[in-house]
Parts: sequence; structure tokens; C-alpha cells
Amino acid sequence: MEKINSPAGHRVRLAAHAGRFYPADPDQLRTEVLTLLASARSNGGPSPKAIIAPHAGYMYSGPIAASAYAQLERARDVVRRVVLVGPSHFASFDGLAVSNADAFATPLGSVQLDREGLALACALPRVCVDESAHRPEHSLEVHLPFLQSVLSGFRLVPVLVGHASEKEVGQVIDALWGGPETRVVISSDLSHYHDHARACALDSRTACAIETLRSDLLSEQSACGWEVIAGMLYVARRRGLGCRIIDLRNSGDTAGHHDRVVGYGAFVFDEPSAPRGQTALEGSQR
Repeated sequence: MEKINSPAGHRVRLAAHAGRFYPADPDQLRTEVLTLLASARSNGGPSPKAIIAPHAGYMYSGPIAASAYAQLERARDVVRRVVLVGPSHFASFDGLAVSNADAFATPLGSVQLDREGLALACALPRVCVDESAHRPEHSLEVHLPFLQSVLSGFRLVPVLVGHASEKEVGQVIDALWGGPETRVVISSDLSHYHDHARACALDSRTACAIETLRSDLLSEQSACGWEVIAGMLYVARRRGLGCRIIDLRNSGDTAGHHDRVVGYGAFVFDEPSAPRGQTALEGSQR
């Protein structure tokens, strides 16, 4: 197993999907993301601790992703670390994989990786370093321009999930939980390639399961990142977080046909208000 090192050179994971999932031109990309965010509604109140947002091409899932990221914008000057967790689409492996790069690049610039966070993740038994898994993956990359637009400065802990239980995924998220300086982003689309009516029915059931923290009701038919979502729900139950749906649509609602659609959902997780002298985690373990 490769270890997290401090490399002598500066290693950058280059953008693999600029020009495909989102614009490669920096000005065009910036304008598109800001337009999507401006069209999204922020519901006010505290910024959520974690969100679930989709990872398809911006013309399809961008409006739904923006509705989640609009809620993070209120913590623009607070957040200094983002734990970004998504499913592996191209590499098959057991456990979870982090990157040993120094930065992830997008057309908007480079995002530095958080070495301390990577070391914490690698201390867990089911986490390895796998650059070959990260190199072609889109499930993390497409979130970066949104994060670069809503946050003033942050370091990244990118985590890809292979074959892993909800507890194994949850333990990694929990180890990186941090305080107000840390936010968790869960990357997943919902149902795939059903007709519009069938997708709406399936995604409504999945949304209900997520809002009620019922990971036992999720399966590979629910979402491509169902194991990632289940890990987040595991942590939410332990820590007493509440979950709210912000947006639920599919590609037929945004830019595609209705005969074969992909579902997208935006969800936020809010930390409980703990009584004075008691942490939220202590309160959730009673």
C-alpha cells in the first residue's frame, strides 16, 4: 500500500473532464457557475455541515448542484477544509482511495490538498492511496469549480469509494469531521436511465430514505453513490444531524428527453444545537 508522502516535486492531478462535463474556458466556466448559483435559492439560517450534490454534466445537473452549494456560500470565510467523497466509476477496488497529489487543477486554478487530513484518512485500515483511480474520475472533479466559487480559500481531502460498507465509509468521514472549518461534500447522482415517471417515483423514495437517515433502504438502484450516501447517513445518525432536501429533479427536467433520464438530488445536513456544556456528539449518543 502506498503511503502519503511529502513529495519533493509539486504533483498536480490535472482536470480530466474540462470541456466535457463543464466549460474548459475559465471565463465561461466562471460565468456559468455564478449564473447557476445566482438562480439557486438560499434558504437562510446556518450553513450546513454537509451536503449531497450530483456530479453529472453541468447542463444536466448543474442547477441541482448549485442549489446545494448556495447553502454553503454563507460559510465562505469560515471553511478551510472540504472533505469530498464520491464513488469510483472507472476503477474497481476494495475500500476507499485518497490521492497523493499536492493539488487538483481546474480551469479556475488549483486546489491544494490537505496533507494532515490525508494522513488521518490513511491511518484507517480500509484506506489506500491510488492515483490511477483518481486520474480519470469525474465524481469529485465536477464539484471543484462550485467549491472554488462559493468558498474564499480551502484545502481538499478527496476520497473515492470502491467496495466499502457504510461503517467503513462513515469512519473516514467521522475521522475528518473537524469543526466549523470543515465541510463534507457527498457526490452522487440518483436513479439511472428510467423513463421520467419511473425515475420520479424511485427518486422520491430515495429522497425520503435519505431525509430519514434510512441507509437500509438504499441500494445500487437508488444512486450510483449509494455506498457513499450510506456512509454519510451513518455519521448523521451517530452525531444527531438532521437532513433536508433542497432540490429533486432529473435530466428530463433540465436539459434532456423524458424517455431515459438520470435523477439528481440536493440535500443538506444540519448539526444539532447542543445544550451548553455538551457537545453535539455527546447528545447524539444517548
